[in-house]
Amino acid sequence: MDSREVVRRTFMGQAAVAAAGLALRRFQGLAQAFPSRPGEEVLTWLDQPAANPVPQVVGDLLRWEELSSFLTPVEQFFTIAHYGQPQVDAQAWRLEVGGLVQRPLALTLDALRARPRQEVPFTLECSGNHGAPFFHGGIGTARWAGTPLAPLLAEAGVLGRGSEVIFWGADAGEETLGDTTVTQHFARSMSVTDASDPNLLLCYEMNGQPLPAKHGAPLRLIAPGWYGVANVKWLTRIEVRDTRLMNKFMARDYVTLREERRDGASEWVETSVGRALLKSAPARVTRTVAPAGAGGEPQYRIIGAAWGAPIARVEVRVDDGPWLPATIDRSDPAEEGEFTWRLWSFDWGTPGPGEHAITSRAVATDGRVQPAPDDPWLTSKRTFWESNGQITRRIAIPAIATQAK
Repeated sequence: MDSREVVRRTFMGQAAVAAAGLALRRFQGLAQAFPSRPGEEVLTWLDQPAANPVPQVVGDLLRWEELSSFLTPVEQFFTIAHYGQPQVDAQAWRLEVGGLVQRPLALTLDALRARPRQEVPFTLECSGNHGAPFFHGGIGTARWAGTPLAPLLAEAGVLGRGSEVIFWGADAGEETLGDTTVTQHFARSMSVTDASDPNLLLCYEMNGQPLPAKHGAPLRLIAPGWYGVANVKWLTRIEVRDTRLMNKFMARDYVTLREERRDGASEWVETSVGRALLKSAPARVTRTVAPAGAGGEPQYRIIGAAWGAPIARVEVRVDDGPWLPATIDRSDPAEEGEFTWRLWSFDWGTPGPGEHAITSRAVATDGRVQPAPDDPWLTSKRTFWESNGQITRRIAIPAIATQAK
């Protein structure tokens, strides 16, 4: 059996399972809206992120207190542009599919739009999120739409010796390696098996709108379950090779350096950033006036999100207290899916005035627990990528006598 048939059968089988799962979710009944209540007032966190030192690279970071919908509005969705935003002529643009394939392709945007359309809701997080003092909002959830990648690879016919798929972007910049300076396009690669996942999309829509230029128009890759760097924007070429790409963004940057101990000695291991990790974060604290008969004291609530794996539960700890269960809030099943964050809430009641520390941790369905900051998995790491440790935020609860009505 040739590689084209393997890709085709893999896609068809996985697509059937995915479609059945989506159909089931759509008929599981009405879900609750975003966890908000009438009259809630959002408090401001005391520990605000530092000023963004690289606005030319990082933009539109999520302000957690303003999280008020399951899907992130396009205009509020974070952006990363290592080489700036390229100017792409959509009319002249073509997507090339080549390399180790039987039938090289060149497709216009109209040709891609004419192919079967698929949507996937996906929480996209930068692997540097929470890794630097200013970088606390490199995350957002959108409903992405386009055409699946796997059938296109099957149509091109990946040759048997083809093992890696490289995704090339239109954005480019100068890079120096040794004594040589070259102009290099942004590119990432993954295995043919990973690229054949039926959830991967060649995306041209975001939240029901044409994909904006700053988010990769006319076409970008959407790779659900992977960190943002794998979701190549301004896509121009897909190339199949028999070796892994080892450019800046695969081998020198977006690399996690970790110390491992073997026979009493340190051994340093470098791994390229890939799939997203289990994580959660407190998003905001709200207060409402208590119902009549409850003493008139404001009631407080903590709201947050968890993502990076199928979520079994979320737990919250205030100051040095015990871990307590949060409530997983249901969203619109057309928006919520396998690759989206789960919103949660915790009724805090009437906490004492003063400063408090709020920490959350997510627990996956396979038993994995979001690690504490002192977990060896994190303390052995020397780079800021893939920082998925428990997040603590600080809030001030005012004395009752000074609270505004």
